[in-house]
Amino acid sequence: MESTPPSPSPTVVLVHGAWADGSSWRQVIPLLMKKGLRVVAVQNPTTSLADDVAATRRALNTIPGPVVLVGHSWGGTVITEAGNDPKVKALVYVAAFAPGVGQSTGDLVGAHAPPPALAKIIDDGAGFLTLSAEGWVQDVGQDLPQDEARLLAVLQPPLAARTFTDTVTEAAWSSRPSWYIVSGDDRIVSVELQRKLAGLMNARTTELKASHLSLLSMPEAVAQVIMEAVGSLAG
Repeated sequence: MESTPPSPSPTVVLVHGAWADGSSWRQVIPLLMKKGLRVVAVQNPTTSLADDVAATRRALNTIPGPVVLVGHSWGGTVITEAGNDPKVKALVYVAAFAPGVGQSTGDLVGAHAPPPALAKIIDDGAGFLTLSAEGWVQDVGQDLPQDEARLLAVLQPPLAARTFTDTVTEAAWSSRPSWYIVSGDDRIVSVELQRKLAGLMNARTTELKASHLSLLSMPEAVAQVIMEAVGSLAG
């Protein structure tokens, strides 16, 4: 009698947020790899939802087995659309947006009182946005060493303003188990919004006393939630 070949182990695919790149996950990735997990970090152009979803789907196309798809901040909108790939079995949102069908990131932002960092966005007049260095230090990475927050400000890629209006066509969280990590000290994405989204998707929720950048300030806690999602597939 032939034995059934073992199912491939899940791959963790990490999707970064706005004004960032795949190195946002640099503290989390080694923790996952130490557990024997295969990890892929997507490098999104942050030029539109369609462009970022396409980049994420290219990464998914290289993976033969099941995927736990993780998004931080704007990356949550990306995984909400890209996560409809059938190989995506679970979603993890880290202080992330999670629009419903026909909703945009801007719709979610506008439904709540604006956090302090939104007043520190700089529009270049050509359709792209950045965040001031003070915004990074005071409102995005306020629990990081100041030098690190200022370095992130220098490294930030511009974000296309249209990302706030691009809408989701199919919400992956409506058909897949989801986890949500709320950043309780967030000053760029409304904490109230994060809690509301976690409730709407019936996500298994963890709240950390962290800035928006919990993946850098509390990587062990973030990695633990991701590993819980991976473990749920094996179970």
